[in-house]
Amino acid sequence: MLLGRYQHEFIEAGCDEAGRGCLAGPVFAAAVILPDDFEHALLNDSKQLNEEIRYQLRIEIEQKAVAWAVASVDNLEIDQVNILNASFLAMHRAIEQLTLVPQFLIIDGNRFNKYKATAHKCIVEGDAKYLSIAAASILAKTYRDDYMKQIAAEHPEYDWHKNKGYPTIKHRETILKIGYTPYHRLTFRVTDPQLELF
Repeated sequence: MLLGRYQHEFIEAGCDEAGRGCLAGPVFAAAVILPDDFEHALLNDSKQLNEEIRYQLRIEIEQKAVAWAVASVDNLEIDQVNILNASFLAMHRAIEQLTLVPQFLIIDGNRFNKYKATAHKCIVEGDAKYLSIAAASILAKTYRDDYMKQIAAEHPEYDWHKNKGYPTIKHRETILKIGYTPYHRLTFRVTDPQLELF
């Protein structure tokens, strides 16, 4: 059972990102403030859920959250600032868009660049421990998937409608064969899938 809050004194938002390990596309992040009495039997880390349940949960999260926002940092910015900083920047952009200003942030992971003067706590595997981080993980993941499906039509040979930009064998083989698109992260190393056979 996931926990509702890390602390009970301040307005708390959970934050998470999606797409950090991808070779193409933006990194997306979400920030979510849930009501104190929010509970959901299915809500969990987005990686533990199938696509259908993620999209069902997204509707409920958006309807029931006190406030929520999704933001992204594109591949060009990722190449400029590196993926870790881009992940934090995407979270900052999401927090900025919240209609209610949070006084405390809980962040999935072990590092974060402070957002203004707002207190925060980093929680390893927080998306499997706290409802608001799990909710943020679902929003970030589904909005990123929507984006990748949209651009997949422009470059169908990379199989983004299936791999969403992650470094699958087919995705890496296609890059090595025909090169990069304007959506690829050029600072990410693409290894030859054949090398892994040895």
